[in-house]
Amino acid sequence: MARVLVVEDDPFVRSALIRHLTDASHTVRSVGTALEALREAAHHAFDLVILDLGLPDLNGGEALKMLRGITDVPVIIATALDDEAEVVRLLHAGADDYLTKPFSFEHLSARMTAVLRRAGSSGGAAPEPAPLRVGGLSVDPPRRVAQLDGVTLDLARREFDLLAYLARMPGVVVPRRQLLTEVWQQEYGDDQTVDVHLSWLRRKLGETAARPRYLHTLRGVGVKLEAPGAQQPG
Repeated sequence: MARVLVVEDDPFVRSALIRHLTDASHTVRSVGTALEALREAAHHAFDLVILDLGLPDLNGGEALKMLRGITDVPVIIATALDDEAEVVRLLHAGADDYLTKPFSFEHLSARMTAVLRRAGSSGGAAPEPAPLRVGGLSVDPPRRVAQLDGVTLDLARREFDLLAYLARMPGVVVPRRQLLTEVWQQEYGDDQTVDVHLSWLRRKLGETAARPRYLHTLRGVGVKLEAPGAQQPG
């Protein structure tokens, strides 16, 4: 059976989809906004996404474009608008199929089977994404395993989340505010929270702020994860 991400802000529709998909032996995760969907897609492997267009934070086209930026998982669009031009645009933008609301679960099930067949997935047979690698560091977000030179690191939840987020953008300087928002899901807060976790993470990577190997801080700018030896001479 398939691993399905349901992106739907209507609690009644979402509840019905979860119930029907679970009864059909699918594994289901659900969210109500596009940003939550992006976080889920970045942290978990799915066989299929059912994406509602009427989300409160982003319109369907923007959500689909951002989703396509991080994964090629098949996407079925669910829309209340019977607008052929819009549907065609979304199919060209990367959607694999669409359904016009209201639809029956039998109709959805048939579309899911067809999309998964075209994607070469029998539902659950999709390969897991490869671990993220930065030098001798390996980070596997779906399994939540991080290794340094083949040795598994004993990381707390937030330490792993912080490392995994930086590992997705090796060499990119990420502001502390962005880390606070994306890793801690806090729009407001103390940057010291990030600094404390960076300090703990450095210790487990066998480095210090004064003598960094992987975690490099740019004062007043942010922090980046980079492999030893990747630093350009100044």
